Amino acid sequence: MEYRFNETLKTIPPSASLAIGEKAKALKAAGVDLITLATGEPDFDTPDAARIAGIKAIAEGHTHYTESRGIKPLREGIARMLKEDCGIACDASNILMAPGGKYAIYETVRTLINPNAGEEVMILNPCWVSYAPIVMAAGGVPVGVGLSFKDNYRINRDILESCVTDKTRLLIINYPTNPTGCVLSREEAEILADFAIAHDVLVLADEVYGRIVYDGAENVSLASIERAADHVITINGFSKCVAMTGWRLGYLCAPKEIVDMVQMLNQHTISCLSDISMEAALAALDCKEEMDEMVESYRRRRDFFVEGLNSIPGVTCHLPKGAFYAWAKMDIGGRSSQEVASYLLEEARVATVPGDAYGLGGESCVRMSFATAEKDLREALRRMDEAIRKINK
Repeated sequence: MEYRFNETLKTIPPSASLAIGEKAKALKAAGVDLITLATGEPDFDTPDAARIAGIKAIAEGHTHYTESRGIKPLREGIARMLKEDCGIACDASNILMAPGGKYAIYETVRTLINPNAGEEVMILNPCWVSYAPIVMAAGGVPVGVGLSFKDNYRINRDILESCVTDKTRLLIINYPTNPTGCVLSREEAEILADFAIAHDVLVLADEVYGRIVYDGAENVSLASIERAADHVITINGFSKCVAMTGWRLGYLCAPKEIVDMVQMLNQHTISCLSDISMEAALAALDCKEEMDEMVESYRRRRDFFVEGLNSIPGVTCHLPKGAFYAWAKMDIGGRSSQEVASYLLEEARVATVPGDAYGLGGESCVRMSFATAEKDLREALRRMDEAIRKINK
């Protein structure tokens, strides 16, 4: 039988980070001594209080359908947290739960973009590998907004203006950023707010790494700027900040009119979320000490890992202010990012993600996660140093 598939989906590239992660797992399963720095997952377990809450929910029979928006106590808790920690004015009616932040992004884009109408979504680059494919799957046109390694990917109004058209409907930003670790400064947030208002463009602000910041850095939530709040949809979740990747819980915070429309899609796709996961997430909101301990551990690893990278000839890595990735430019005999990643995999037995998977601005760069055991990070540095010095003497 000849199968027919959705033509749009056939044009979407696979996830580079997931593909490399799968390849690394296969090599390790085959006995290859490989260190994997390609996966963006905390190497911590979910805090005890959250796990116990999940077990208790099972024991008490919380195994039935729930309301599609998510249980109200959790939405109320998230709204309080967003007010206190991010300065976002909201309540439970502005919160919609989703099975992971990725799906919250998809259903938001799908709700806001008219398919096959040529509507455009600007995306700050370098960026997470799934934004453009999500826009394509929703029938929109992704437009990369290329920021520069040279000035550490700072936003300026001119680059935004050079990419906006009369078909622009949405701008996607991500701070702290995967892959660069940049945070959103107050100055840059004001630029984005003015731009959104001037062009009547909505902004999807992915803040899934929002709690993972270092050295007292401020990461401004765009929705906290009052004049622009009705232009912003904030995406967040529990996977990164509190090590709950497998619980599959994300959420969006937006003006109620947007939440209500996204909710219609929710009703006909996921129906509702697991009450067990939501009860665990409710408990996780109070696990601030554990979250702080995770961030401090990442900071220690960041410090020695980035220092080690910068000691390797031809390698330059800015000190990330947030998230848990080292984004390094590697001048290794004029190799592209794909060639650099392949060389490190074959010669050093270290798995990284090539920078061009993250769009514009990733030339000769690779992304490495330092949410990895310290001994593996130190060994990865040793191996990469040895491999790169064979070329950069």
